[in-house]
Amino acid sequence: MASTAGEQTRAPASVSELFDRLDGIGASLPKRLVQCAEFLRHNIHLVAVSTVADLAAGAGVQPSAFMRFCQALGFSGYSDMQALFRAEYTQFRPDYAERLSQLRERGGPGPASLAASLAEAGHKSLVSLMNGLDEQKLALACETLSSAGTIHLVGLRRAFSIVSYMGYMLDKMQVPTVIHRTSGQIESDHAIRTGDALFAVSFAPFSQETLQLAGRAAKRGIPVVALSDTADCPLKSDAKVLLVAREVDVGAFRVPTAAMTLATTLAVAVGGMHKERD
Repeated sequence: MASTAGEQTRAPASVSELFDRLDGIGASLPKRLVQCAEFLRHNIHLVAVSTVADLAAGAGVQPSAFMRFCQALGFSGYSDMQALFRAEYTQFRPDYAERLSQLRERGGPGPASLAASLAEAGHKSLVSLMNGLDEQKLALACETLSSAGTIHLVGLRRAFSIVSYMGYMLDKMQVPTVIHRTSGQIESDHAIRTGDALFAVSFAPFSQETLQLAGRAAKRGIPVVALSDTADCPLKSDAKVLLVAREVDVGAFRVPTAAMTLATTLAVAVGGMHKERD
């Protein structure tokens, strides 16, 4: 416990580390600071461009409470925390032109060097995944999905690669699967029926379409298995089980190594369980 207390006095060195710390202390925070934590998780794109008064108002607390929240995370104050976000993000995530520019400014690594850096980041992501893997949650996720008549998959933007590959694998193993694209404001809820399950993937900044579909499904009693990069994402309230996969980035570029590993694990396990029941 002494080492944990010591760790708390040091400010997080990255946004990812900040959320790791928040996951660890979240349950012990007072009510007002919990409000700050929830608002931060859902609006992290605002930190770099907002005042402490703005964020406090959004969280429904006094600025002094938001300052205490920052200090609970190990920062000297709000400006200290904001500097971390500004260093890593431009309006949360820089666009791709800006990311390439940042890489060039850092020395412009050649393709081989870039590949090595991304491979190392992927390795770190996998080590982090296995160190924090909750085997009971993983087993529950597999059981929930394997028991479903049809598995429905939803994930937009960078989460789409996860659900599309998972859908491909499940289809090859003859597991009934539907991928929801939620495009054109066409709601596909009618395809999700009693006895089915929904696998929803969303990473910060969260896709509202994914959150809304998961919310509507949960209200109908459809079990939701969720995958995100934070333990307290908005999907948490609707999910029967939430799995977490964080990725280490290279110049603001991220390879979904940990998330793809979890999705592949789920697909293979569910496919095997289906075969055993046939």
